[in-house]
Amino acid sequence: MFELKTLSQTAIPAALAQAERYRLLNEPSEAESICLDILRIDPEHQDALVTMVLALTDQFPEGAHARAAAEADKAVTRIHDEYKRFYISGIVRERRGKAVLRHDRPGSARTAHEWLREAMSCYERAEAIRPAENDEAVLRWNTCARILMGSPALQPETNEYTAIQSE
Repeated sequence: MFELKTLSQTAIPAALAQAERYRLLNEPSEAESICLDILRIDPEHQDALVTMVLALTDQFPEGAHARAAAEADKAVTRIHDEYKRFYISGIVRERRGKAVLRHDRPGSARTAHEWLREAMSCYERAEAIRPAENDEAVLRWNTCARILMGSPALQPETNEYTAIQSE
């Protein structure tokens, strides 16, 4: 196999900017690869961790849910800032729910509902400890709520029971 080349410490800011550009160009695998290179030399680089999580979630629509979600969740646990950890965890769940919706398979509405509700829970936890004048968790929570309210198929199934009436 190949031995990966090591990025220089001084190249991290430029590499991170490049990873963000690849995300904007809808090339999430390339962004993920760059973040992995950064994390090889600075395993706790917070911006690289966040960018990598976002790049992984960008891959959800491509059908890479299981691997990308597992890697994203693993990276989220390494984010030091509690607010950011909850917020980014919410993004992972929200994007997973949206990706499930796009695939429109049997049971996908219920699964999407569960992912979106988990995202909302993460956003509520982030909102409770958010920095002053930072309402990004509120905005994301509202987006999830609108998705759920706008689609009757996403409402949880409720079994209505009616009394048996005899003559």
